[in-house]
Amino acid sequence: MRPSPMAARAASGCSSAALAFFRLRPLARAARLAPAGRSAFGATAACRGRLVDSVLQELRSRRRVRVSARTGLQGTKELSDSKIEKRTIQKGLLLEFHKDSERSLLAVVERPDGKKNWVVTDQVTYVVPGTMDFDCSRIAEFLEKAQDLLDPTILECAWMELSEKDKSVTVEEFADIVYGSKESLESYCAHFLLSRDIVYFVKVESRGSSIYQPRPSSQVDELLRRKLAKEAADKELEEFVHLLKSAKALPLGSKPPKNSWLMEEKVKQKIESLQAYAVDACNDEQRRMAGNILKAMGFARTSSAALKLLINVGYFPVHVNLDLFRYDVQTTYTEKVLSVAEELLVDCPDSDKHVRKDLSNLRVYAIDVDEADELDDALSATRLPDGRIKVWIHVADPTCFLQPRSILDREAMHRGTSIFLPTATFPMFPERLAMNAMSLQQGTDCRSVSVSVILHPDGSIAEYSIENSVIKPTYMLTYEGATELLYMNLEEEEDLRILQEAASLRAQWRRSQGSIDTAMIEPRIKVANPDDPEPNINLYVEDQTNPAMQLVSEMMILCGEAVAAFGSDNNIPLPYRGHPQSNTAVSAFAYLPEGPARSVANISVLRAAEMDFRKPVAHGVLGIPGYVQFTSPIRRYVDLLAHYQVKAFLRGESPPYSAGDLEGMTFIASMHVKVARKLHSNSLRYWLLEYLRRQPKGRKYRALVLKFIKDRMATLLLVDVGIQVTTVVAAGKVGDEASVVVEMVRPRDDILSVMEIAQDMEE
Repeated sequence: MRPSPMAARAASGCSSAALAFFRLRPLARAARLAPAGRSAFGATAACRGRLVDSVLQELRSRRRVRVSARTGLQGTKELSDSKIEKRTIQKGLLLEFHKDSERSLLAVVERPDGKKNWVVTDQVTYVVPGTMDFDCSRIAEFLEKAQDLLDPTILECAWMELSEKDKSVTVEEFADIVYGSKESLESYCAHFLLSRDIVYFVKVESRGSSIYQPRPSSQVDELLRRKLAKEAADKELEEFVHLLKSAKALPLGSKPPKNSWLMEEKVKQKIESLQAYAVDACNDEQRRMAGNILKAMGFARTSSAALKLLINVGYFPVHVNLDLFRYDVQTTYTEKVLSVAEELLVDCPDSDKHVRKDLSNLRVYAIDVDEADELDDALSATRLPDGRIKVWIHVADPTCFLQPRSILDREAMHRGTSIFLPTATFPMFPERLAMNAMSLQQGTDCRSVSVSVILHPDGSIAEYSIENSVIKPTYMLTYEGATELLYMNLEEEEDLRILQEAASLRAQWRRSQGSIDTAMIEPRIKVANPDDPEPNINLYVEDQTNPAMQLVSEMMILCGEAVAAFGSDNNIPLPYRGHPQSNTAVSAFAYLPEGPARSVANISVLRAAEMDFRKPVAHGVLGIPGYVQFTSPIRRYVDLLAHYQVKAFLRGESPPYSAGDLEGMTFIASMHVKVARKLHSNSLRYWLLEYLRRQPKGRKYRALVLKFIKDRMATLLLVDVGIQVTTVVAAGKVGDEASVVVEMVRPRDDILSVMEIAQDMEE
């Protein structure tokens, strides 16, 4: 080989990396075949021999396919590098071909296969000149020699030389410049470097031949910047993947906590990309990043794979609620909101103190579920001398702490409601304010708004009033505890019996007005330690025909009717709720047994609900002339709006909101309420399925036929669990009972399959 003309140029002006080439240092570090579309730059010494090994491995496998002589050579563009693009392929030629998207290998043409095809291994990319009758046993030797010439740093020197002359070259000319020879080995090495270069040269066409043209300096600078940025990104990805693999390998109790993934910005971006990908809420950049991470980890590029990975590394618990991320639910409060709440707790203002009526002498019953955090209503009753019943519905008074349009008020509006999940409660107001200062407390003087109603003997409203009050709750009862007291019929609990009598009168009167029974069996679940792989699940199945539940329900409806009447009589804009009567008569489903089956039939024919903000709207489902939600101002923003309006009237002030204002704010709050309901429904179903998954295989469940969908395909209610499921039943009608066993349950995929057990099998 004659001395290269590039040597003098390299000694005078090239980088130290390029100079190393001319000192004849070992060049095996750059010898590894780079993946298609990538630069061979940055190859390491550990890669020595991989090129030879990969070729020899391929030769041992000897997998052969037919390739068209024309398409296999990718037309004349690839062959123009050797100026033999029109040459006929024949036995003995040494070719470079693509093994796959990341490997390029050398092979010798062996034999034709028909008129147009040759037996090769894959797509041919380059025909090495001067290799007629090449012996395939010499490939390894050929590649060993190429190792010492494949130094990508010479590209920079060649680019500097050719840029000054503004000269383009063919592969052979490039080989002659940098190696001082156009022989087979040098030409192949020149082709190898040029074809994989993405920085210094660009391949162009000239008179049917491919030549390589040096890029402008500005373009090279930009490409180098991009290359360095990509290398840095690749290194970051490699380091992050190492973190993931390390965390994945740790035992469950030793995995890094979630906050450790969020401390460093670069790690945080990547883990949050995976999170966004897992919940199908990612932007394009997050999708690209997550896809690269999953590929590097050997996972499929799917949301379920991302979720599995995040669980495996301990970032998510096994039973993570993805809806919290999908719907971007705010589970915390800003420091500013918390600060304002704390100030209210210290100051505890009460603008209505001078007009509050002292009702602390009344026996007050607060009845709710046993884990209720926000207690915002309670009941009292007495029998008047004329025999009529007077009841009080006492409602917590959070507006004594708040001002319309204040920071806390706006925060509540944009939340719309408290969110109740089996695993947690996210209150509408900051927790300490909602569950302490605002809530009713047993044995403590509590600020409230008391709605009192005197009933006619038939259960209709005879008189009503609304006033600011102070009460002292006597009992904090669960529904089960209140029901037990009712069954005991204790003489000292006469007020509770009067409340039950009032509820019965109200129910009869509403039925006479066309109310529709929609009571169902409702499941309720509380999950302790939800972040554990196997948390404790406590299931409660509530029958809404329970006496205490019916009592409370009737009193809440009575309160809503009285507030609507108060608003109508005093021309107060309020969020009035209505529901038109169904076109189907209530009696149409009288043949069905009372309970869930009839309720489902009634619900199926209901018309859409209505709202008005100026006057009451008849509520056909409840069987009352008007209705305003008023009893849950701590947990429902629309109830809070009604309190603002009523309280302003009681103080002799104009209502803070017009009908138009109420409509707009109700719309905003209602959007968040829909999300909260979806969250509750999805989470409840997930944990019901998880409960079923843990039950003994083959356990029998009592089911009730709610409706038939098509032929014998029916919707069943598992009575002991409170969940609905669809399956085929052999016989029976709506309202009949059946026995089923669970065939398959997959909570994460929302899959539940049951099978009916035949009567003879049960016996």
